[in-house]
Amino acid sequence: MDDLVLEVKNLNAWYRETDARGRRTRHDVLFDVSFELRRGEILGLVGESGTGKTTLVRNILGLVNTNSGEIIHYTKRPQMIFQDPLSSLNPARTVGWILEEPLRIYGKYDAPERKRRVAEIVRLVGLPADCVARRPRELSGGQRQRVSIGVALIQKPSLIIADEPVSALDVTIQRQILELMRSLRDEYALSFLFISHDLNVVYQLCDRVMVMKKGRIVEQNTVAELFANPREEYTKTLLAAAD
Repeated sequence: MDDLVLEVKNLNAWYRETDARGRRTRHDVLFDVSFELRRGEILGLVGESGTGKTTLVRNILGLVNTNSGEIIHYTKRPQMIFQDPLSSLNPARTVGWILEEPLRIYGKYDAPERKRRVAEIVRLVGLPADCVARRPRELSGGQRQRVSIGVALIQKPSLIIADEPVSALDVTIQRQILELMRSLRDEYALSFLFISHDLNVVYQLCDRVMVMKKGRIVEQNTVAELFANPREEYTKTLLAAAD
C-alpha cells in the first residue's frame, strides 16, 4: 500500500429529483466503481459525455457525499486542473495574486516565502517571470493553462485531477502542456487522474487507462495493451472513432 495515493472501492452514486407533482425519482449515476492510483502514475479516464466521469471526480474531491462504497486518500486531497482556465481563474486579479492565494488561505507562510514560492512555480511551469503582473485575459490559452497547473502545484500535492486540460488548445500547445505534465510526473513522482474524450491524447500521456460506460468501468488496462487488444465492444468503438 506504500505507493498508493488513491483507492476507490465499490463506489455507487445516485441523486434524487422532485418533479412538478412532488414525485421523487432516483437517478443512478455510478455503479460499483473500483480502481487504484499509484505514486508517479498517470491514469486516464475516458468515456462519452454523460457517462459519470464528473460525478466520480466530484466524489473524489469530496464535493458530494459517496452514496455507498469507499474512497481512500493515502495523501492529502488532490488538486484540480480545469478544462477552461479563463473561466476558472479570477479575471480581476493578476497571475501573481492568483498563484499566491492558496498559500494565503493555508496561512502557514509569510509574505516573502509566498512570493518566493510563486516565483518558483512560475519558473517550474515555464511562464515568463513578468507574467505575475498580468491578468488571465492578457495571456495566451497555453499560458493560462500553465497558470492553472501552477495553482494546482503550489501546495505540493501528490495527486492532481486534470479534467480535459488540453481539449481547448491547438495541437502544438497541447503537445507542450502534455510534455509539461509528463516532466512534472517524472521529476516529482506526481500522480495524475487524466480525464479526456480524446484517446489519441491519452495514448501519448497515460500509463494506464479506464474506460467508463454508463457509470461503470467496463475495461481498464495499460495503454499499450488496451490500444492493441481491446476486449469490450464499447472500447473498440471508441478506438475506431479516434482513428
